[in-house]
Amino acid sequence: MPLPEATERKHIHTRAIEYTGYEREDGLFDIEAQMTDTKTYQFKNNWRGDVKIGEPLHKMLLRITIDDNFTIRDVVAATEASPFEMCPSITPVYAKLIGIQMGRGWRKQIRQSVGGVQGCTHLTELLFPMATVAMQTIWPLQSLRRKQAGSEVEKSDRRPGVLNTCHAWSSDSPVVEENAPKFYTGD
Repeated sequence: MPLPEATERKHIHTRAIEYTGYEREDGLFDIEAQMTDTKTYQFKNNWRGDVKIGEPLHKMLLRITIDDNFTIRDVVAATEASPFEMCPSITPVYAKLIGIQMGRGWRKQIRQSVGGVQGCTHLTELLFPMATVAMQTIWPLQSLRRKQAGSEVEKSDRRPGVLNTCHAWSSDSPVVEENAPKFYTGD
């Protein structure tokens, strides 16, 4: 369902965020993120001078390489556009994430490693959804390959990792009743 009709308004700012998951030839996976902020007006910046309409004020990129256990094997961060000259100098600290496993405590580990003044707000924020993107990239592929190999465990026998993480996957929802009846707690 779309949003209701908005009151008359003027477009000022756009933040575009995109995530992409890749399977690499070496068996690892790359999850990439890009965040771009643009304005609909030109303005002055003390470091860059005039920032033109549609020119990125922020353009941050992040790639994490993970294995099929969701352990980070490599991290590359880049700042292509920023409001301050010093912003790109923080990107190497994201290598601190190498060795961390995505899963429970993911956000806490990020905050401890690169949160606050230890990192860049925008790059750090890009990390939070990466675990979900990684799961969406890897789990369906693993499931498909298990099915093709004839080793698929019945879906009703395996506890869904998403159980009780949202409304649809509440243990008493019809989604759980249909897809994981063993874990259904409704009437």
